[in-house]
Amino acid sequence: MIRRHALLTLALLLFITGAARDAFDDWVDATVLPPLTAETSAEVLDRNGTLLRAYTVADGRWRLKTTLDAVDPDYIKMLIAYEDKRFYRHAGVDPVAMLRAIYQALTQGKIVSGGSTLTMQTARLLEDGTTGKWAGKLRQIRVALALERRLSKDEILTLYLNRAPFGGNLEGVRAATRAYFGKDPRRLTPAQAALLVALPQAPEARRPDRNREAARAARARVVDRMLLAGVLDKDLAQTALSEPVPAQKHPFPALAPHMADRAVAENVHQLTLDATLQRKLETLAKTALQGKGDDLSIAILVADHTTGEILASVGSAAYRADNRLGFVDMTRALRSPGSTLKPLVYGMAFDQGLAHPETLIDDVPTAFGSYVPQNFDGKFRGTIRIRRALQLSLNIPAIKLTEAIGPANLMSNLRRAGMNPVVPGGKPGLAIALGGLGVTLTDMVQLYAGLASGGKPRHLIWKSGSNAG
Repeated sequence: MIRRHALLTLALLLFITGAARDAFDDWVDATVLPPLTAETSAEVLDRNGTLLRAYTVADGRWRLKTTLDAVDPDYIKMLIAYEDKRFYRHAGVDPVAMLRAIYQALTQGKIVSGGSTLTMQTARLLEDGTTGKWAGKLRQIRVALALERRLSKDEILTLYLNRAPFGGNLEGVRAATRAYFGKDPRRLTPAQAALLVALPQAPEARRPDRNREAARAARARVVDRMLLAGVLDKDLAQTALSEPVPAQKHPFPALAPHMADRAVAENVHQLTLDATLQRKLETLAKTALQGKGDDLSIAILVADHTTGEILASVGSAAYRADNRLGFVDMTRALRSPGSTLKPLVYGMAFDQGLAHPETLIDDVPTAFGSYVPQNFDGKFRGTIRIRRALQLSLNIPAIKLTEAIGPANLMSNLRRAGMNPVVPGGKPGLAIALGGLGVTLTDMVQLYAGLASGGKPRHLIWKSGSNAG
């Protein structure tokens, strides 16, 4: 009889356990997860993958996307050892850590350790919730369990790496390493890795740019734990403790702002620009305008004439200089080309057999109807070879050749070269040879790239991997 009751009791317990387990599984499986994706900072890269410029997301945060394999594995090892040493063995909740946290809270009257796993922390970050309320903690547990069933451990880690807070408007480990160390997280020193482990626990209180001593102390606690855990040896730990804490943030890259804005607007992420050359030319542009007054601007465009690829583009000397309209991209603004069209005029004259470099031409006062042009210095050279006339950029010979060619033919050639000239009044006259029309710097560089390529039209390219600009 006793044996029969024991068997019935055991069967009932098994049934209740199974039913509870099924109910628990249904509860977890029915969990509605918060959105797993978030807006990330738009990034524009140069031809070699170097970051030219990044943008904050809509709420003003820096959230640079990263992947697990793009982060220093030693930092990942340190993060797991400090925050969740059984990360790869639990199913979202670590019962040992949870019981320890409850025991410490009951015996010491305060929260000593949170007991949250990395998965639970990720759940909190996804919901932007707090941990102080029991309902919030229960929700974190439920979401953490659901995350573990639907995602791999690497995917959960990646979510954490992209969402963890690091002080101010920095979100995600890549934004943090860019701001505090001026580099991506692929290669970190032990000191840098330890600081990154410490920051998300109290990102504002430990911000190194505002609270260096708090940051140093938090970093030291991580280093000490890593020494005890065998993650760092004594020498590495000592080196980490002696490394200076960053005192200020590094600015995020902000090269080629005009072209980067254009790229983001067109959903383009990589350009043909060279970051090193771009940086040098932006510095050159700023230096060139120093002491020249506030109403001047400058633009520089460099292209490889053999490929048409734009290597550097400076739209203005100071992007944010309102008094100079720095936000205007002067490489695309209509301006008078001055005398820079003269080589095309002479080239067309050569092609049509109207002249050659040694042809003699008169540089004397000449009236073309009511139009009486002058040379830049007010002087005339008399009879001169065309080669020399071009070298001296004389106006009278250029206008005479334009008259022989025909202004309409010159305009037609400009358009065939890929330019989009604008003529005041719509009808071209002889003055176009001296800059009496509007063209962009981009058009002019494209024209000269064609001249350097033996007269073959060369379309400029600014999108990396594209065949057209």
